[in-house]
Amino acid sequence: MDGVVTGVDVVARELLLFAGAGLAVGGIDDLLVDLLYLARRLTLRGDRGATVDSLPPVRQPGRIIVFIPAWDEAEVIGAMLSTALRRFVHADYRLYVGLYPNDPASIAAAADVAQGDARVRLVIGGREGPTTKADCLNTLWHALERDRAAEAFAVKAIVLHDAEDVVHPAELTVFDSLIEGRAVVQLPVLPLVVPGSRLVSGHYADEFAESHKKQLVVRTWIGAGMPLAGTGCAIAPDMLAEIAGRRGGDPFDATSLTEDYELGLRIAELGGEGLFARVTDAAGGIVAVRAFFPADLIAAVRQKARWMTGIALIGWDRTGWSRPMALGDHWWRLRDRRAPLAMLVLAAAYLGLFADGMAVLLHAVQGSALPPLDPGLGWLFAINGLLLWWRLGLRMTFTGRSYGLCEALWSLPRFVVGNFVALAAAPRAMLRYLLVLRGRPVVWDKTRHVFPDLSTQP
Repeated sequence: MDGVVTGVDVVARELLLFAGAGLAVGGIDDLLVDLLYLARRLTLRGDRGATVDSLPPVRQPGRIIVFIPAWDEAEVIGAMLSTALRRFVHADYRLYVGLYPNDPASIAAAADVAQGDARVRLVIGGREGPTTKADCLNTLWHALERDRAAEAFAVKAIVLHDAEDVVHPAELTVFDSLIEGRAVVQLPVLPLVVPGSRLVSGHYADEFAESHKKQLVVRTWIGAGMPLAGTGCAIAPDMLAEIAGRRGGDPFDATSLTEDYELGLRIAELGGEGLFARVTDAAGGIVAVRAFFPADLIAAVRQKARWMTGIALIGWDRTGWSRPMALGDHWWRLRDRRAPLAMLVLAAAYLGLFADGMAVLLHAVQGSALPPLDPGLGWLFAINGLLLWWRLGLRMTFTGRSYGLCEALWSLPRFVVGNFVALAAAPRAMLRYLLVLRGRPVVWDKTRHVFPDLSTQP
């Protein structure tokens, strides 16, 4: 019995030491981002930010093109297109919907809308789906090139959207103004909390509130490349044409799981200026993209695994590092790729807590005293405790600013849910990465989407 208890003590101590050191490094890294954000806020004190009415006047005419790739989206594509046509306030735009010949349900749903509005252009690719989202976007790009040659119209910007997105009425107005002189403009993404799934779907709201209110702001402020969110972004056609010319005609990499992330970094490498735009509308709300994210654990794990595979694993191989002296970009790419190691540290922390609980129980049964806590380990726990409270406080703050006090309080239990989803996604991501290394083709690993009831949403 003594040997078992001693073994459990050693395992608990070593796991907690490893986890404590890893959590401290990650926490200090996050704290540096927080301090940079606060420094930027201090330098901009008194600046209320841009509003739709204060945007620079449009000087360059041209049509806004919206790319909407769709595979197996019959449940949402019709509502999304109808809503976009009803909401968009802009004089010259066209929606290009990418479809597959073996997806008749999505074709029918999109055709129901297209037959009543010439601004909707259906593009059915030549390959059966699913391929990848990037491959579908390439099909739309080539269709646009053919249309431009036939109709001789000018394109101002190409906007990317997903089939489940709820667009903001002023979105195209913002893009029309801010894309001039820039290569890309990204709007915030604000996930909607799915009724009945406050914990799972809501953790996306917490993460995006912090990411798109703080992290992307700091990232662009220090000059690091801005990854795109894959939706709610406008790209200058000349930039896409340049990338296409360097890639044999396709601007989007059809072999990528996270083409949006890679495209943003590629634009920065080519010297294109990017802007993360936070613009308020006449009612004081943020011009942003809203959508339902996965509402059940299995779907959330699948999506997080795809992100982790595409950014932290395959993305490392594909994008490498930035220019030698681009220290801010190097730092942020390292942050992008820390997810697998962070999950290992988090797993060690939970296992260490379990082992520590077992040690307490075994000592109680045996009637022996617990070994004294090492002072260094105690200091490590204290530092991590302070960093955790700071992190939870900021998470509540950013969630509250976007969603209100109620959701801010819910962000506390959702912090644990988010950890669980990420832990469950890590082995799936690693398995997918290994299969890709063995030659398995990349395919569109999408989740089922639901379009929200707009009577209950902003």
